[in-house]
Amino acid sequence: MNQMVTPPKLDIIPSSAPFSEAQRSWLNGFFAGLLSEAPATPLSAEQGAALVEEDDGAPWHDQTMPFADRMKLAEGKPVRRRMMAAMAQQDCGQCGYNCSDYSDAIASKAEPRLNLCVPGGKETARMLKSLYEELDTAGGVAPAAKSATAEPVEAAAPDPSTFGRSRDNPAPAIFLGRRLLNGAGSEKETWHIDFDLSGCGLDYVVGDSFGIFASNDLGHVDQIIALLGASHMTDVRGKTLRDILQNDVSLAPAPDSLFELISYLTGGAQRAKARALAQGEDPDGDAATLDVMAALQKFPGTRPHPEAFIEALEPLQPRLYSISSSHNATPGRLSLTVDTVRYVVGKRKRHGLASTFLADRIRPGDELKVYVQKAHGFALPKNPDIPIIMVGPGTGIAPFRAFLHDRKATQAPGKNWLFFGHQRSASDFFYADELNAMKNDGFLTRLSLAWSRDTGEKFYVQDRMREVGRDLWTWLAEGAHVYVCGDAKRMAKDVERALVDVTAQHGARSIDEAVAFVSELKKKGRFQLDVY
Repeated sequence: MNQMVTPPKLDIIPSSAPFSEAQRSWLNGFFAGLLSEAPATPLSAEQGAALVEEDDGAPWHDQTMPFADRMKLAEGKPVRRRMMAAMAQQDCGQCGYNCSDYSDAIASKAEPRLNLCVPGGKETARMLKSLYEELDTAGGVAPAAKSATAEPVEAAAPDPSTFGRSRDNPAPAIFLGRRLLNGAGSEKETWHIDFDLSGCGLDYVVGDSFGIFASNDLGHVDQIIALLGASHMTDVRGKTLRDILQNDVSLAPAPDSLFELISYLTGGAQRAKARALAQGEDPDGDAATLDVMAALQKFPGTRPHPEAFIEALEPLQPRLYSISSSHNATPGRLSLTVDTVRYVVGKRKRHGLASTFLADRIRPGDELKVYVQKAHGFALPKNPDIPIIMVGPGTGIAPFRAFLHDRKATQAPGKNWLFFGHQRSASDFFYADELNAMKNDGFLTRLSLAWSRDTGEKFYVQDRMREVGRDLWTWLAEGAHVYVCGDAKRMAKDVERALVDVTAQHGARSIDEAVAFVSELKKKGRFQLDVY
């Protein structure tokens, strides 16, 4: 077993560098983490600044940056910019906007919903609520909001041309089936999922995402109804309580409004505790684990009226997944590659809403509501001759399977190189038959694999990139586009740093020049990320 060594505290970014204390702290932590994993020359303040690009005057537009640091960077900015900083910075489109457009829509009061940023969770929702209240205070109204009406703009009827193109106008798709991608001995549960789009006529482009409207588990719903002491058939908003809990409201993290409701129904220490939770405090150290059911269990005997209970919950939001198929290769058919989320809190089993909906609850032939979310800056090069380098460990392979199928269907002559990694080669090599066949027939020019649990020493895709750095640099020098899909907090940053190291070592550049080269790849659209 490898002995874990605690890295020394490093001040990589000097106090004289042109950063705030929060920025210095974040950059020092980021680069110290990189240096503890792989030998590399420390970056200067200027090099760090080049990697942490400012986006339209928004230096907080980095999804790996902690929430508190993002808000610190936005201090003194107009309300709409602080609203943007409060969001998850993923530009995922799950809210129907990118982060900047969503904040502008809220600030102008064109969008009354403050709870659409699912990746941002409670932190984002609380901050947006607080900032929204500033809009009507003296001097606090954002410029875009001053000419807006006081009341939210009434939503117009869905545009027929957007059928299946937005979360507000979904299309019906048919679930075809699923197959398990993991072999015996895997610690994961990953499914290949297929849908039929021929009936609704919806198409897509590789790089796009697919929005799924999942329903809550009926057993979970019935447990909540039992805790309320209510009848399944209780009428709420013209529907049964059971129907509305299954299809309309989120049963995931308990919203502040639920704790506020509970505080009115209890007394003494329990009331104080509920009020503290409603204000974002954590009196018992368990706030992060309190979903709707756990909140009711935490305050036993509290039985809100069903209608008040439903009013206190958040609406059920769609979930987005990277598409792992090509419309050009399989018209009318769409595929996803989905990790099933299952975990235990205390003695209670919990699960991810959409992943277990797709893995357990939906049946072949069932219809569900879906939509295609256009990608923001994640697409194949327009010139099919351009070589591509794809880095996608785990389910990050999804868009690259789509890329490969698309390039093959359109007979794109450009070279293709895939870096894929997971835990074990025997049980976690997704689409092994497909990829090996593409490799054997010469279409997949190179296939580089990395397995983190096959030996005593963990080995990741970024390690493989450094190992084949000379060839990787040759592809970059030939004009290859680089794509990364997967975890934003560690993998994407590790891959980016590996790219800097490869450029410095094999491109005969200084670290400064290598950082500038990678930054230029981003600006030119030759380095694109789909991370979460």
